[in-house]
Order: sequence, then C-alpha cells, then structure tokens
Amino acid sequence: MFVIAMSFEFPDAIEIKPAPGPLRATVRPPGSKSITNRALICAALAEGTSTLCGALDSEDTRVMIAGLRSLGIEIAVEDTGETLQVEGCLGKPPANEAEIFVANSGTTIRFLTALVTLGDGKYRLDGIERMRERPIGDLAEALNQLGADVACESPGGCPPVRIRANGLEGGEATIRGNISSQFLSGLIMAAPAARNGVNLQVDGKLVSLPYVAMTTAVMQSFGVEMKNADDYSQISIPCANYSTCDYSIEPDASAASYFWAAAAVTGGEITVTGLSRSSLQGDVAFVDCLEKMGCQVRRETNQTTVIGGALRGIDVDMNAISDTVQTLAAVAIFAEGPTTIRNVAHIRHKETDRIAAVATELRKLGAEVVETDDGMKITPGKPTPAAIDTYNDHRMAMSFAVAGLALPGVVIRHPGCTEKTYPRFFEDLEKLGSQS
Repeated sequence: MFVIAMSFEFPDAIEIKPAPGPLRATVRPPGSKSITNRALICAALAEGTSTLCGALDSEDTRVMIAGLRSLGIEIAVEDTGETLQVEGCLGKPPANEAEIFVANSGTTIRFLTALVTLGDGKYRLDGIERMRERPIGDLAEALNQLGADVACESPGGCPPVRIRANGLEGGEATIRGNISSQFLSGLIMAAPAARNGVNLQVDGKLVSLPYVAMTTAVMQSFGVEMKNADDYSQISIPCANYSTCDYSIEPDASAASYFWAAAAVTGGEITVTGLSRSSLQGDVAFVDCLEKMGCQVRRETNQTTVIGGALRGIDVDMNAISDTVQTLAAVAIFAEGPTTIRNVAHIRHKETDRIAAVATELRKLGAEVVETDDGMKITPGKPTPAAIDTYNDHRMAMSFAVAGLALPGVVIRHPGCTEKTYPRFFEDLEKLGSQS
C-alpha cells in the first residue's frame, strides 16, 4: 500500500507514498465522462426509453442528470450510477422554465445551452465562480445565427447564460473552432431537432477534433447521420429524430492515462482493459507519446498495455489529446532531456489555466519549465518533494499523484476535486500496489 488510507470524506491533503517497486496490474477505469454526457443528450432527445450501461457516476455526470431532470426529462439511476434509464422527449424539453446549476462542468453548460434552445420558455444556466470565467460566447453567437435568443451575463461572453426559447429555426451558422470543441459538439447534437436543416462552417482550425468525432459516433448510435468534411470545417445536419438505444459506454481513456503513466514512471507493466486503438476516445493515443518516450506498448483487441522503460524527452503536438497534457507533464520530469508540449493554448480555458498551473507545480518538484502561449518546455531537475496545489482541477490532482509514485514527499492538496470525474481515483491508485 502506498497511498495514505482514506475514506470518501476527503481529507484536506493526501501524501502519495512511492510505489514499492515496478507496478504490475490490470485495471478498468470507470466509464467515460465525455461519452456518458453525450449519450445522455442523445437519449434525452430521442423518443422512448434508452438504457445507458457502464455510465460514469461523478460530479460532472450528476449535474448533467440534474439539469436534464429540471427540464422534465425522466432519468432512473441504477447499479450505483452505472446504468441509466432515460425517457426521451422527442426533441423538445418538456419544462418551459428552469434554473440549472452546472458546477464547473463544461460539457453540461455547453450541451444544455444548445439543447434548451429547442424548448419553449425561459432558461438560465450558471455554475461556480470559475465557470463564470470560461467563455461560451461563441456558442451563443452561433445559436443566435440559427434563430435562438441566447445571452451571456458575464463579461467576455461567459456564464451565466440566459435563453429565451421558441424552438430552433435552423439554417446556416459559423462558429469558431479554436476555443473548445464542446461548442461544436453541443451544437450538432441539438441541430437534428431544429425546424430546418443546419449547415455549419467552422472558422479556423478545430481544437480537440477527436472529441467531435466521438460526438458524431454517439449520434450515429442513436440513429442520426450527418455530412461533414474530414476536418469538420463544414458540417451539414438534416432534420431527424433520435432513436432509442441500448448503449454501452467505454472506460474513460483520459482516466486510463494515469495508470499507463504509472507504468512509465515506475518501470512497471499496466494493462487497461476495455480500450484499444479502435476506441471512440482520441485520448487512447496517449500511449503513443509514452512509446516515443521509451515505453513499450502492447495493443490488443480489447486492452492496451504499457511497459515502462528508460524515459527520454520528446517534442509533441497534443492538440488532439489535450486532456492528457498534465499526465505527460508529470511523466516528463522523470525523462532524460527536455519535453516540449505544443499547440494546446485552449487548455488555458479549462477548469483552471492548465498551462500556468502545471508550470507552477512542476517547478515545485524541481523541474525547469518555460511557459509559452500554447504549451511548455519541461526540463527535469533535481527531484524535490512538494505540496501540490490542485486549483479545483481534477486532472491536476490525478496527474501529480502519478509523480508521487516515483518521487517521495509529494502531497496532493484538496484531493476531493477528483469527484468531478473519478471519485474513487485514489482508492484505485492504492489497489495498484496490492496487485504488484
């Protein structure tokens, strides 16, 4: 055991004890947050009852479920949150008024802002203080081009968001692609229920493109097809009804990155089941980065294994897998030579400014970090124990916990922020030692 014993009454801080040796384990992370929330939207817009299996039970999915329920969507939660029965509304939310609290869930506020434009009434979405700093104006502007009435109440096009809805007319719209792919995902999931077809033009290069590909794949499972350019610069969505679906949700690939990274930093061997190269989630490509750094990767039909090796720094564009930037940064401090992470400027608009936060905390651990507008260069230094601030960002807590497996004296402050996407992370991390 190498993690301080704890209950789910999270302490103010957790000290991570180094692994006793190379970790060898087989794990299956909980369901994908990204897929769970997309499947919830498609099921909510369908006609009839859909069953979602393998769903994630976390803060982000709970606020999505609560938001849908406040719109009159009936959702039954079974099997400790892993099975969801969703009664769809055939493209029109029943409630004509709702105040929806989204905490700090970007998928929830962006997806529901688009969805409520299909209704008939007045709606308002708000979150914690940090959410009021996360821009959503580009989505609001695109929805207004399609006949909606959406307004942002905070400076800079940030929440709270106020919507006066009378259905979505449809037509043509342009949306910027360089801030968040969630804007486009929310838009295309709502678009089939507009009164007319929707044609979208994406202005500039789309960030995190695999997440939009994930959205279209989930939509297809619920019976909706659309036409798009390979880079999603142009998209055409016809009017269509979502079909009910019994939908199985993959394990979360972003969460899997922490276990693959644990193999890398301890020189161990960890297999993650349920994820392969054919996964819907682009973040499975994180193992490609580890392979370039010197690990071995074994890719099989329904599992992926990382075997640790001597690590070397790399230069990598992580735009397509930006939710794993913090994980790679934690691995980089154990490599020989510098690691440069590029083309991820958009992660400054996440739960925190992730570039600035990672740079600050890595310096505490002895690394030299040069921050750029769109990334950072990490040069390992003399390892130094430190207490890590997490900025209310679940990925800061989980990625720096990985560093603690190979560096004594790492303390994670406010570990409860992992409730957002992986409430049992520290429990599962502890189990790695018992399998070795």
